Amino acid sequence: MGQERFSFDAIVVGSGITGGLAAKELCEKGLKTILLERGRDLEHVSGYHTATQAPWEFPHRSALTPEEKNIHKIQTRHFSIKEENKHLYVNDLENPYHEVQRYDWIRADVLGGRSMLWGRMSFRWSDHDFEANAKDGLGLDWPIRYKDIASWYEYVERFVGISGQAAGIPTLPDSIFQQAMPLNCIEDVLKQNVEKAFPQRHVIPGRVANLTSPLTGRSSCQYRNLCDRGCPYGAYFSTQSSTLPAAKATGNLTVRTNALANRIIYDENSRKAVGVEIIDTNTGQTYEYKAKVIFINAAALGSAFLMLNSKSASFPNGLGNNYDIVGRYLMDHHRSGGVNGTFDGFEDKYYFGRKPTGFFIPRFVNYNDEKRDYVRGYNCQGNGVRGKQKAEGIGADLKNLMTEPGRWQIGMNAYGECLPYAENHVTLHPTLKDKWGRPALSMDCSFKDNERKMRDDSIVTMQEMLEAAGARDIKVVGEMSVPGNANHEMGTIRMGNDPKQSVLDKWNRMHEVQNVYVTDGSCMTSSASVNPSLTYMALTARAADHAVRSLKKRDI
Repeated sequence: MGQERFSFDAIVVGSGITGGLAAKELCEKGLKTILLERGRDLEHVSGYHTATQAPWEFPHRSALTPEEKNIHKIQTRHFSIKEENKHLYVNDLENPYHEVQRYDWIRADVLGGRSMLWGRMSFRWSDHDFEANAKDGLGLDWPIRYKDIASWYEYVERFVGISGQAAGIPTLPDSIFQQAMPLNCIEDVLKQNVEKAFPQRHVIPGRVANLTSPLTGRSSCQYRNLCDRGCPYGAYFSTQSSTLPAAKATGNLTVRTNALANRIIYDENSRKAVGVEIIDTNTGQTYEYKAKVIFINAAALGSAFLMLNSKSASFPNGLGNNYDIVGRYLMDHHRSGGVNGTFDGFEDKYYFGRKPTGFFIPRFVNYNDEKRDYVRGYNCQGNGVRGKQKAEGIGADLKNLMTEPGRWQIGMNAYGECLPYAENHVTLHPTLKDKWGRPALSMDCSFKDNERKMRDDSIVTMQEMLEAAGARDIKVVGEMSVPGNANHEMGTIRMGNDPKQSVLDKWNRMHEVQNVYVTDGSCMTSSASVNPSLTYMALTARAADHAVRSLKKRDI
């Protein structure tokens, strides 16, 4: 082995959806780049050791043991962790945090981060979303509008591969699409009846980062719907399948796993960041990596920690935090709890494989004629499936019955916007430490009256739509989610034009330390209602382009 290198053109902290993309963009533009990831290495294909296992090959039939539930005591608050993917999640005993109010911090701990686990729903924001704060006064005005990132959406979509269908909905701009995964027969019934009864509402196929046509090095989706084990076909977009191979192909990438970013090193004389200090999670030893430009992509809470923990004479409360903005305005989408209904008929119909997406109903409240007693709004997502037969009889009769599908069902859930509240924030805990001696985060975040009203309205509205579609036995299952559980944490290092009210400028660059960029969910100034990852990626590609141009002009 050669001697380890510690000096680079660029450092990227975090290897998830945005970190991987930042590394790709910087490497392709000629920068020698190191990608720092706190988790262990995970090789594409060979690392997905459960990807092709059958249900009966898991000793506990997807369940976790009591010991595993204790190790993952926070992660098990979320539906996604199972026997077949538990190795991708963080150890909660080694990574504690303090909850002033309950917050479900769901984290991966492998190379690729949550790009290995995300739901892949991919939507553009519209001007309606970027202008909302300015129009209703409930939040800081965004420093950008849709036109500023429209071309970057397109750039990212061509690389990622988004299956979907153009719909011409003004509040949900169309993307560059591969062929959509079509609605099945009962989802089509929902579409026809809902759009007839409610002309302002649209039921469209989910827009999802699963390929329906191959791209370089990646095959099309096999309709297994086992995405959260890792896809050996590369059919869904992840760091492993997509951005890492592209970055490695340049010869400019170095990957450092088990590298827990501890602080950004700030130079008082140049007023720039000069590097990142990491802790090796295996040995506990610290190392410093130096670079001209630094991209922070550790996700909203990881990035907030890194900024808060990076104290200096100029920034005694954390890097860029002299106005007490870092850590504040934490947001997450709130999930409604499900509404399910059963349908008669179509017993001769079924579907091909296991489609990894369903239908999507874009936000329709609080513009046009559908006004509510709260601000902003929600979208609805769900899918139609053949249910199971009711278990009756014994022996061969029971076995034969269980091989036949039951009635058609539709399940639906709403994702609603959370307003940016200053009191929803995270800080460094004064005494609680993680395994490596770093201060733990303290979470103080809750949904307020506006979010609760929105959730209650969404439950009534989803029942209304299922009734219009002809469903019976309509039931509400589950409660409103708590912050964090939607896995869409945003805010804490927001963008804005005013350095006294925001940390980042319109290029995702720190106002006060102009060679540091933050392009993960922490940069968001509001949350809109649609899944945010595509917007993070568009902002990341745009920021990388700006950083390289600025380096060439010696502006940073």
